[in-house]
Amino acid sequence: MRNRIAERYADEVPDYGTADEGKRLWLIDGAYLFSTQSSVGQGYNFDYLLLKTRLEQMVGPLWRAYYLNALQPDSDRNDGMQRFHSWLQSAPPSGPKIITKLYNLRDSDASHAYCHGCAATVQLECLSPTCSSGVYPLTRRSQKGVDVGLATLALTHLDSYDILMLSSGDGDLLDAVKFVSDSGKEIELAVFRAGVATELQSWADRIYWIDDFAHEIAR
Repeated sequence: MRNRIAERYADEVPDYGTADEGKRLWLIDGAYLFSTQSSVGQGYNFDYLLLKTRLEQMVGPLWRAYYLNALQPDSDRNDGMQRFHSWLQSAPPSGPKIITKLYNLRDSDASHAYCHGCAATVQLECLSPTCSSGVYPLTRRSQKGVDVGLATLALTHLDSYDILMLSSGDGDLLDAVKFVSDSGKEIELAVFRAGVATELQSWADRIYWIDDFAHEIAR
């Protein structure tokens, strides 16, 4: 089914201008693409094999692709996610052949927060009726390991690629993107229009808006 859809749209590539030839490194923030795909429409989900096929139709072969994400170690969804991540790494025609790197979510203290209304630091507490009485520490889970991993891959392979294609909207990557650009590499974004830091957009030589061909890569 995926191959038939890819062939159907092979000659209908949107006009994004002329993409430069060169080795492309594609770095994917899995959480970003997952959370922003819903901006296309309720219930929308895309297929990674179709997405990679579509991008290669537009720009040529991708030298290497990495998918990074963070998992909750105690999640009951992990079995399904493991199957998905295994499929990501399988080669065509079965899968998109994307190297997968997974991180654990990091816990940080969330017992206090800054209030912009009163300009004071206030204490947080859990109000859930299922939480038994008593005071328990609150933590915030974040995926900072993914940001560091994306930046590390971009710098580690700096001498091996000509163009960095990034599927992330995180402004925390700006310093790494600036360094890559100042090192003579080109920057491309393959993103949804939602949730992309304007700072990243300003440093991109080209942006491929997935929204423009979202219906072609839908699952």
